[in-house]
Amino acid sequence: MLKNSIKFKKAVAISFGRNYKEILRIQEEVVDSLSPDEVLIKNSFAGVNASDLNMMAGQYLADKKTPFDLGFEFTGEVVATGEAVKNLKAGDKVIGIKTGGGYREYVTLKESDAIPVPEATPQAMSLITVGLAASIGLSVVGEMTKGDIVLITAAAGGVGNIAVQLAKQAGCHVIATCSSADKVSMLRELGADRIINYKEESLEQVLTNEYPAGINLVFENVGGEVFDVCVANLATRGRLVICGFISEYQQQEPVRVTSPRIYHKLLWKSASVRGYLYSDYPELIPQHLQHLMGLLHDGKLDVKIDPVRFEGVEAVIDAMDHLHNGRNKGKVVISYK
Repeated sequence: MLKNSIKFKKAVAISFGRNYKEILRIQEEVVDSLSPDEVLIKNSFAGVNASDLNMMAGQYLADKKTPFDLGFEFTGEVVATGEAVKNLKAGDKVIGIKTGGGYREYVTLKESDAIPVPEATPQAMSLITVGLAASIGLSVVGEMTKGDIVLITAAAGGVGNIAVQLAKQAGCHVIATCSSADKVSMLRELGADRIINYKEESLEQVLTNEYPAGINLVFENVGGEVFDVCVANLATRGRLVICGFISEYQQQEPVRVTSPRIYHKLLWKSASVRGYLYSDYPELIPQHLQHLMGLLHDGKLDVKIDPVRFEGVEAVIDAMDHLHNGRNKGKVVISYK
């Protein structure tokens, strides 16, 4: 229970839109009580996601009311518990995910949704978003099989760096795209077989010349022309999994194109394109999260955290700039420590 009320800061959107610099504000909130089944968590870290912009546009909100809280995943320390909480106590470290729960110094969460961890680290926190996105997307939606040629776009990002490692562990040949020499170095360290710096090489030329039989599985995060090139280079029975399309996230309206319909490129190769949100596979989350936690604990998964430090909710805009300008190497996080 709470002995005293707690005042804290949080980031909110004052209207719906994709221009985060215009609509994001810092506000104060007070928590003075907990529901019986809730815990109060003092956040240590929160994750920054490209899909924050989709949240700001109202795509993840049921009630469509403004203002609304921002951020998704977080990790921290339990500082108070409701009277019906049985398995958690003050001082326990947990990770969690809640719409609007990340960009704030304190968050309430149902005990059943709080996942205990030994330490409140950005690496453990990342597994409940980008880790699950990569794991379920590759193995279930993408039907990844040993020996597949797997192309991962935006491979140096939060989802991408984990996807590279999981695909290599599955015995696949991994092609990874990125935008700078230091990202090339990171992806080489993670074991990618062919790394394409698209600022220096043509993705289309590399795929056409070096992979004439096509790509078995594409894990696509970019959209736009990159998506078009990937579709054109699918192998017979190839699968393209749409995990995101960050190239369009800052635009107010979808890009409209005039071209032959996509079935002209898919039918003759028995290929497929599959949209994907891991939250639509809730029955698979526990087993995949347990597997990822095991890999992290055993040192078999190196969850890359971007080295640039962003402190407090006041840094959310700078962190989002860092991500959407393509400067990140790994998962971008906000620190509250």
